[in-house]
Amino acid sequence: MNTNPPNDLIIVGAGAAGLTAALGLAQSGWSLTLIGRADLKATARTVALFDGSLKLLQNLHVLERLRPDFAALETMRIVDDTGSLFRTPPVDFRASEIGLDVFGENIENRHLVAHLSDAVRAEKRITWIESQVVSAAYDEHAAHVTLEDGTQCSAKLVISAEGRKSLLRKAAGIETRHWSYPQVAMTALLLHDRPHREISTEFHTRQGPFTLVPLPSSDKGPNRSSLVWMMDPIEARRRERLDDEKLAVEMTRQSHHMLGKLRLEGPRSAFEMSGLVAQKFAQNRIALIGDAAHGFPPIGAQGLNLGMRDIAHLVDSLNGAQDPGAADVLARYDTARRTDVRSRVAGVDLLNRSLLAGALPVDFLRGAGLLALANIRPLKRMVMREGVMPRGPVPRLMQA
Repeated sequence: MNTNPPNDLIIVGAGAAGLTAALGLAQSGWSLTLIGRADLKATARTVALFDGSLKLLQNLHVLERLRPDFAALETMRIVDDTGSLFRTPPVDFRASEIGLDVFGENIENRHLVAHLSDAVRAEKRITWIESQVVSAAYDEHAAHVTLEDGTQCSAKLVISAEGRKSLLRKAAGIETRHWSYPQVAMTALLLHDRPHREISTEFHTRQGPFTLVPLPSSDKGPNRSSLVWMMDPIEARRRERLDDEKLAVEMTRQSHHMLGKLRLEGPRSAFEMSGLVAQKFAQNRIALIGDAAHGFPPIGAQGLNLGMRDIAHLVDSLNGAQDPGAADVLARYDTARRTDVRSRVAGVDLLNRSLLAGALPVDFLRGAGLLALANIRPLKRMVMREGVMPRGPVPRLMQA
């Protein structure tokens, strides 16, 4: 059995969150080991990165390499397609209303991971071990992980970026609150006849949102968008059996032909909807970021942006620490993330359940809320700013 000498930091997980955390901590002066394999396969998954996340990537000197794969999000449109008696007109949220050129940029997940991987490989403070952790433990002085070949690595702090099924979270004794929804999300990349005009449109239906998000042009076509379609599990099973042409017809109908005829560009995927939030975000020399700490339905593009804020606050919490895994350091990180994470999880959960409820009082409250946002400009601007970056101290990596 091989044993590596203790490091200051280990990050487990080489998805977008783990790679970004590795860059952020390395460029803050830490030498670290990254453990995991980057997934560069073509999928139907994209991520929308808001202004704070873009500033973070700019401060990590990777934003420019991402730009060719970006599509700008200038307007966020909500369309009430529930059929409710209290149905409201579409509401547009424009970035210019809060002094921004764009809310953010949308990018295919594989492109984001590929560019971040290249940046990590060029960073001298990062040792990347492309393996998998099979067990973990901790003691007073360090956390320890064992790799699939039997190699053991130790560090004063181990950071979990492994996703919802985090082995490290369990090893640290961190409990979670977990729940499920009667929904399945179908994702796809689409070609369409009309330009998206940098507008992301979220149709609120009785089975959940149907969301079209701009993508850049490619050799496959000039007009492209990504789709997240949340639906009843029975409908999901029926649609999964449809061929691409028949499924595209249903997608076009659900979009009300807003972008003309829709066509599938490549593979689609489907996954069951659930939520998760950790009761603590760090303890016993293990810290959680990204989906290891929180997960919820893909509404409002909050997921990875919340994870990016995890990373930025973790970097701030470790600044100047002699022992990055000390209890007071981890408590500082836990406190910094508690309000933001729990408020986002609660907000997305409330909106999703309100669509599924179908009760007139709930419809009335949701409709009244949208009308207020459409007509009370100070309220609308406040909600938009909160969606892009929550109130409170802005971490250093997310400052201009």
